[in-house]
Amino acid sequence: MHTILPFFLAMIAAIVLLNMWATKLKIAYPILLVVFGLLVSFVPGLPVVKVDPDLIFFIFLPPLLFEASWAISFKEMRRWWRIIGSFAFLVVFFTALSVAVAANYFIPGFTIALGFLLGGIVSPPDAVSTGAIMKFVKIPKTTSAVLEGESLLNDASSLIIFRFALIAVGTGQFVWQEASLSFLWMVIGGAGIGLLLAWIFVQAHKRLPTDASSDIALTLIEPYIMYWVAEQFHSSGVLAVVCGGLFMSTRRLIFLNSASRIKGHSVWESFVFILNGIVFLLIGLELPEIVGGLRSEGIPFGTAVQYGILVTVILILARIISSYAAMLATYVFRPSVAPRASSRRRQMLMPLFLGWTGMRGVVSLAAALAIPITLENGEPFPNRNLILFITFVVILLTLLVQGLTLPYIINKGRAFQDFMNEEEEEATRLKIKHELKQHVYHFLKAKHENELQGHVGIEKMLKHWEEKTKANDDGWMNEKNKIIFVEMLESQRQYLSELNKDITINEEVIRQQLYQIDLEEERLKMI
Repeated sequence: MHTILPFFLAMIAAIVLLNMWATKLKIAYPILLVVFGLLVSFVPGLPVVKVDPDLIFFIFLPPLLFEASWAISFKEMRRWWRIIGSFAFLVVFFTALSVAVAANYFIPGFTIALGFLLGGIVSPPDAVSTGAIMKFVKIPKTTSAVLEGESLLNDASSLIIFRFALIAVGTGQFVWQEASLSFLWMVIGGAGIGLLLAWIFVQAHKRLPTDASSDIALTLIEPYIMYWVAEQFHSSGVLAVVCGGLFMSTRRLIFLNSASRIKGHSVWESFVFILNGIVFLLIGLELPEIVGGLRSEGIPFGTAVQYGILVTVILILARIISSYAAMLATYVFRPSVAPRASSRRRQMLMPLFLGWTGMRGVVSLAAALAIPITLENGEPFPNRNLILFITFVVILLTLLVQGLTLPYIINKGRAFQDFMNEEEEEATRLKIKHELKQHVYHFLKAKHENELQGHVGIEKMLKHWEEKTKANDDGWMNEKNKIIFVEMLESQRQYLSELNKDITINEEVIRQQLYQIDLEEERLKMI
């Protein structure tokens, strides 16, 4: 314990420092973390980090998925649900099938079941890596929404494939009828359990006398509860967390107060950052042990690397092919929603860029480490170390090759230039702020007409409410005025919530305004 604890503290410090360095170099921080973990793994005398395969999903996935479901725009997901669904389910299945066929044909000892197991592991792109790279390039909100929505749902579809393949490898048989019924229950049951528990949690937050600290503590354990309960009923814990998280996210203004939202955002941002950093470091730290397992099984290192490169190429090609197929299907069946580019070249490049965003990461590593060491009969799990090594190579190559080149390709190709209208977005932001000011004025004028007469503080609030902190008199904000002010802030939230129903308005702009209102309410409490 005394040797492991300093090592973990050093890992967290390294994560922070490497993130700073990555920001300065303008590259995604997962790339540096993986490379650093790989280099550190060769330092002699360091403790060996091992995670119980049975706990890897339970430790990392619930909070990561829960936070992602809170960050995404549910409005955008509903708007682009067709393309998100196709990428999250059809593309994942096509990718897993491609890997299964290739592995069965080219890798000795790989059955179709083992191939699907490997395909389920490496098929989902990583949201963290893509999001880290998107910080340094500008892409349309539509494309960003598709990538975020896909990353939220493809984890569930890939892990369902992983689970069925694991059963097929362990039992040596696969009954399609039973698998179909089981698949339906995993999807419907997982979503239903997640929504039910989320509703219970929302009621608990609303009815219990919670404060910011207890609200945050509850949100930290809620994704684990959703995941665990769903798994106990043999449904999808991932879907339970995703659906439950989306349900709670859309109701955050109802059951959380301003303090809980502000402080919770900071806590979750730091918590998820550390979790992601630890996982990416583990990717590098696990390599020596995986290579040792390959040697014990008599698999040459060079041969294993070739298998990893082969699977990586298949993954990239399958995603690019799927992107072009999705574009073609959109132009054929729904031409009204197809994006329009100024040139044929840019039109043809867009699917290539979408296909090039398939970096692998956290979920793939978690799935690979979750493979049991032995089968139920006690025999070693076939090709476990080779699957782990191939997964590592896929993660490393997609991060280095795609991750480092994606910003350059997007900027050089300028495929998204036609869809980037920063002036229009800024105009929308200013328009909302102006309308919000008008709403505040009319709210105060209509609801508190009597209080306005001869009251210096309220007059200032009405005329210069954005500069109310400059008032010199100590009595301008008494308890009665605070009540009026809080009502005004709540009225602004309701106004913005109604405004957010307009699909043409970017939800991120709305959320920024809501965050400022929360800050204003917290400042008011300190007066």
